[in-house]
Amino acid sequence: MASYHLSVKTVKRSVGRTATAAAAYRAGERLPCEREGRVHDYTRKQGVEETFILVPANAPAWASDRAGLWNAVEGRETRRNSVTAREWELALPSELSAEGRADLARGFAQALVDRYGIAADVALHAPHREGDQRNHHAHILTTTRVLASEGLTDKTRILDAAKTGGAEIADMRGLWAQMQNAALERAALEVRVDHRSLEDQREAALERGEELVAMALDRDPELKLGPAASAMERKAMRKAERDGTEYEPVTERGAQVHGVRQQRSLMADLLERMVQARDAYTVAREADASRLSAATEAARTLFPGAGARDFAASFTRAYEDREVERQRALDAERAQAREVERMATLEAARGQLIEQVAVAWQDSREIEDPDVAKQRQQALVGQVKQAAERFGCGFDDIAGPVNARANEIKDQRELELEKTRDIGRDISDGWEL
Repeated sequence: MASYHLSVKTVKRSVGRTATAAAAYRAGERLPCEREGRVHDYTRKQGVEETFILVPANAPAWASDRAGLWNAVEGRETRRNSVTAREWELALPSELSAEGRADLARGFAQALVDRYGIAADVALHAPHREGDQRNHHAHILTTTRVLASEGLTDKTRILDAAKTGGAEIADMRGLWAQMQNAALERAALEVRVDHRSLEDQREAALERGEELVAMALDRDPELKLGPAASAMERKAMRKAERDGTEYEPVTERGAQVHGVRQQRSLMADLLERMVQARDAYTVAREADASRLSAATEAARTLFPGAGARDFAASFTRAYEDREVERQRALDAERAQAREVERMATLEAARGQLIEQVAVAWQDSREIEDPDVAKQRQQALVGQVKQAAERFGCGFDDIAGPVNARANEIKDQRELELEKTRDIGRDISDGWEL
């Protein structure tokens, strides 16, 4: 998998930063800052491969000039703690050509311009000569205000607000991953990037049934070294290479990163061999080989040399045990589904019976002959006892809801009767008039 990186930072006046200085540094140019009355000169900076500015279609002409754009930004902000620019830092796939990387960065910058109506100043940087030579990256410096025909207008609050900013950044992270993968696919490359966390990727792999992939993703994220530690570790690497010795990290953070990378390399090798072993097992089984013979073939792939047969026997036992456990889990899941369905059916029948008995009980209350009413109620009590036995519950579990519902029915009937009496009185009053 190719490396994925997108980070979003802000240029804050409150910490002494200016948009003109940030633009000059990233572009490797000399830019005057009219607000400060000074010049930021970074023309000696190396590694800047390409720069360009993208603006909305109706933007004024001065916005396409780097000095004009960022001096206008600085002049538009009046507060001492203003955020004058936003930086989107992107890792570009080293597998693509220089032209492909430039097109990819341009496409993402254009997406920012189209989505937020802002200006985007793009600088493509080559890897540091002493660092990882795959570290091609881009810096996209964007305005924090919408750029319209009349100039810089409203702040892009959707990126600033706590409720919407995080979701917007998440959407753009997903878009950046999609754009990279599309570019890699067009270049006929198999590598892909993924913007999700390791835990999210692992859960998705488990949902797909890809347990080996999930195993490889079950690790801690790699720490960021930082400039100082990176410089010390690069120096140690060069010394080890000159001396012909094995590289040993010289910082605590460097040792942690080195350990994680070694574990990841070992896991990747093991994963590849396990996939090959699984494929060998599948091919052997499809050729009508027994499970033991197929496991032996898989073991020879995974562990060449002695011990393959012992491993194959263990592999077969583990496979069979897993199949038995899987069948047990499936049977338990089906039994649980049947029980849920049975309980739902019983609950529906119980509710229907309670309603019927409640209506009959209230009807019995309204019978004028007390002997007939008592006989009817005794029959209903017997019906409730039978229902309690049927549903496996206590007598009160049926009688309680029946009484409550019967009282509701009584109140409804009295209310309807009262309405009828009111109508009768209204008609009577009318005749008296």
